[in-house]
Amino acid sequence: MCGIIGFTGSLPAKDILIDGLARLEYRGYDSAGIALLNDDDTLTIRKKAGRVDELRAMCSDREYTSTCGIGHTRWATHGGVTDINAHPHKCGKVAIIHNGIIENYYDIIREYGLADMLVSETDTEVVAALLDKLYDGDPVKTIKKAVNIISGSFALCIMFADHPGKIYAVRNVSPMVAASSEKGSIIASDLTAIISFSKEYFVVPEYHILTMTEEGIKVEDMKGNVVKPQMLEITWDIEAAQKGGFPHYMLKEIYEQPDSLRNTITPRVVDGLPDFTEDGIDDEVFKNCTNITVVACGTAMHAGIVGKAMIEAELKIPVNVEIASEFRYKEPLIDDKTLVIVTSQSGETIDTLEALRLAKRCGSKVLSVVNVKGSTIARESDYVLYTHAGPEIAVASTKAYSVQMAAMYLIGCRIGLVKGIYTEEKARQFIASLLSVIPVIEETLKQADRVKEVANYIKMAPDAFFIGRGIDYTLSLEGALKLKEISYVHAEAYAAGELKHGTIALITENVPVIALATQEAVYGKMISNIREVKARGAYVILISMDDKVDDKTVCDKHIRIPKQDNLFSVFATAVILQLIAYYTSDAKGLDVDKPRNLAKSVTVE
Repeated sequence: MCGIIGFTGSLPAKDILIDGLARLEYRGYDSAGIALLNDDDTLTIRKKAGRVDELRAMCSDREYTSTCGIGHTRWATHGGVTDINAHPHKCGKVAIIHNGIIENYYDIIREYGLADMLVSETDTEVVAALLDKLYDGDPVKTIKKAVNIISGSFALCIMFADHPGKIYAVRNVSPMVAASSEKGSIIASDLTAIISFSKEYFVVPEYHILTMTEEGIKVEDMKGNVVKPQMLEITWDIEAAQKGGFPHYMLKEIYEQPDSLRNTITPRVVDGLPDFTEDGIDDEVFKNCTNITVVACGTAMHAGIVGKAMIEAELKIPVNVEIASEFRYKEPLIDDKTLVIVTSQSGETIDTLEALRLAKRCGSKVLSVVNVKGSTIARESDYVLYTHAGPEIAVASTKAYSVQMAAMYLIGCRIGLVKGIYTEEKARQFIASLLSVIPVIEETLKQADRVKEVANYIKMAPDAFFIGRGIDYTLSLEGALKLKEISYVHAEAYAAGELKHGTIALITENVPVIALATQEAVYGKMISNIREVKARGAYVILISMDDKVDDKTVCDKHIRIPKQDNLFSVFATAVILQLIAYYTSDAKGLDVDKPRNLAKSVTVE
């Protein structure tokens, strides 16, 4: 959510900032802007509501020679989508950009008499005004004072007009990463904006102040002690964050799933068995747990629901799946015998992070499943299982979902082995089946043309329904979410057996019903449910492992996934559901990668 970029060095900053903002567009935003610190101790602000390309056009009016500046893409929270509310904000000698929410901004306005200094509706401008009010010529001292006053989540990049060539930064919760190279120093909310400058970076520590210059970055804590940050390495290249010939990032990322799964699974397989030695995950955490609670949001939560279905069916261990934003405001039924698994692609999702902290206060061990090294959730967990999906740029998650499911399967298999529920032979069979999903997905992707036909029908519909039983129902939830978030078709998922308990009233003539029937144990029941909606005029799209379905009373379109063990069909089914959503959105001419009102990483409540 929102994008931050800052650069100071030996090169003109304008294009570096705007190019960085373009790489951060996927995070979701509605306005963009830059601030440049000039040699004559003046600040130039250019910003507007709209896309980064519009900002680029605005800034093409003249040559900008400044080598120090900050940039921002804003996703509106306080105040509407207007040019004035766009970041950066300037008050007196201070220019600032901000991710997060300042919870006590109104109290600050009143206590420090800032009302007459403000022109926007944003909480961010309040911080700029506060800094200017407190400023005594010492930026670090002033920032420390301000940080002790404000409350909430924040990632702040600040320039002071009388300190040329310097950018200051501080954060609480909201993520920032920074790096230095021969070109200068750079800071951003996301690695995609800095990878062209350096393969080494560090996560900005919370409540530490950065002073960035062309020569490097100084990090000090609130007591003034200089701190050496932990350096991390980016393990993917800039091409991985580009479209690579695909029309959209989402389609590219759908097709990257075989490699993402291979990179996530194979390093954790030793002698055919799941092994977390390299991850530093102690088997004792699995031996000692009597129950599991998965905490996540959105698509990550749906991956947890798949994991719940698999673990309970295979291991008979109770698993609860909790919405992170609800979990943190309740009295959770967890203790020191509960293994809490928190899942987040970015490792910065605010509700999931706060849920993690609550779980630790309750005495539970926390294992995080995240995709970003050094992220806040990873650092604060007892154990971390990194997925190796590489950068996921499209707002709608695809490959991250698949590797999160794979992580749950690996964890489940290891628990089964450690607790003696699985023999080594059984565990090897499980891992062999898990690895077999990689070629199955490669085969499934060949169904793209068939899926396009289905999408061309769905694009005309105001509503669509997904039905399934057992583990297929868990996939239906994600299928409905994907269709809603990028094609804006109202979609709902229902357990097929519940149709007669009220929801069949929603079935009308020609309404699309995507029916998942990959589970042999309930296949007959599922076909009966399909006939029920077909008899009421539904247009049925069947996803199954049947070679062919000739009976027109069963379905109008059939999409086949390759035959495999029922427990592992979720991976191929997920690919089909992702393709349905993608091609429906594309057929409607929508912005697939940047759906309206959505952000990639939700770092504010």
